[in-house]
Amino acid sequence: MNLNLTNRNRIVVGMADLQVMKETGTLTTLGLGSCVGIALYCNISKVGGLAHCMLPDSTQIKNNGNIAKFVDTATVALISKMRTLGARQNNIKAKLAGGAQMFALNSTNENMRIGERNTEASIKILKSLGIPIISQDVGNSYGRTVELLMESGDYIIKTIGHGQKVI
Repeated sequence: MNLNLTNRNRIVVGMADLQVMKETGTLTTLGLGSCVGIALYCNISKVGGLAHCMLPDSTQIKNNGNIAKFVDTATVALISKMRTLGARQNNIKAKLAGGAQMFALNSTNENMRIGERNTEASIKILKSLGIPIISQDVGNSYGRTVELLMESGDYIIKTIGHGQKVI
């Protein structure tokens, strides 16, 4: 589902969605659990982007038509959309949130570690694209709601029971 709700220059990025914005406003996504919120920001052009990715790798799934659903394809698409608004790839920095292990597992099955795999995939693709990760709030066992502020590039992380912080 693509939620593109605007309210006072605020765009809500739905699950398996990505959005970009320039200069003023906020990109936000709700309920990051094992999903990862990849926030990209160019402080020169004041262009930012946010992706709410559910799975790490589009090549492992047959039904992979939604590029925003996967860390690998969403990251590339986000950079492309940011460049159309004036961002320069060599000025883009990344911040990550989410990637939690929401349920206790008694299994060593690699496929069940979705949050950790999403975080690992994010780090890998960003490194391959030359985008430095300047901060992150990932892992643990709780969900997050995030906001990316266009004026500053601040990434606000809100949690229930674990407070709020800016990274």
